[in-house]
Amino acid sequence: MIRSYQGKTPKIHPTAWVSEAAYVVGDVEIGEYSSVWPGTVIRGDTIKITLGNYVDIQDNCVLHADSDALYEDYVSLGHGVTSHAKHIKTNCLIGNGATLNDGVILGELSIVASGAVVLENKEFPPKSFVVGIPAAAREQQTTEDHHKRIKRTAENYARKAQLFKEDGLGGTEINK
Repeated sequence: MIRSYQGKTPKIHPTAWVSEAAYVVGDVEIGEYSSVWPGTVIRGDTIKITLGNYVDIQDNCVLHADSDALYEDYVSLGHGVTSHAKHIKTNCLIGNGATLNDGVILGELSIVASGAVVLENKEFPPKSFVVGIPAAAREQQTTEDHHKRIKRTAENYARKAQLFKEDGLGGTEINK
């Protein structure tokens, strides 16, 4: 369901796809070939949330924040991610069930491991491999193989979303 709130209406690129079982409300912008999967809530009620191009927000994620939030191109949020992050830079993967608290900034080409809990206002440089509770960056940086997999994941979800769209599932129309 896509809804306006307090005069703010989500802006969704025509190539993007939103499941009819997702809830997108308020000041939200979704870029080209991005996808929002069932059970996800993206709540731009008090701030703006921007998803770049080829961003996939997988099943049962929750996105909202205390300040404007930007998810750059080729970002994948795995199933069940809760994100209040401020800025996720390009080519990042957030593993299933991870939690990113308010103010988090993640450098490009980074991975947050499944189940990690990133505390408020943490900032990580490019190529970070973030793990644990509370989460910390490992000494080992992400590799070229990781970077290719991150991009491939985003592209695969974009292709899969187009198939759902072709079958008439989901869409980009505002529900009154």
